[in-house]
Amino acid sequence: MKTLNRRDFSVAVAAAILLPVTTARADDTNMEVHIDNFVFQPAELKIKVGTTVTWTNRDDIPHTVVSAGKFRSKALDTDDKFSFTFTEAGDYKYFCSLHPHMTGMIKVE
Repeated sequence: MKTLNRRDFSVAVAAAILLPVTTARADDTNMEVHIDNFVFQPAELKIKVGTTVTWTNRDDIPHTVVSAGKFRSKALDTDDKFSFTFTEAGDYKYFCSLHPHMTGMIKVE
């Protein structure tokens, strides 16, 4: 097993620091949430007003995306998508109406 020298280690650390994370940046106007293995991923997004979020179902069974009184998707089959543009600040809790234990949150600033 090869050990890293100091330079290789520094490069690896720098790369890890620079890798993107799963939270929204202030300049993002389109964000994605994947539905996979009965989970919304990421489970929480922080976005700006005017951002469009698109959910894509990667499971092989249907799911929905519902935020009471705000938005509601049709049943999404595998690879189906649902998009919603957030025009008001606030916290938007959402869930799958077919599997209510599946929940997520969009925080709009």
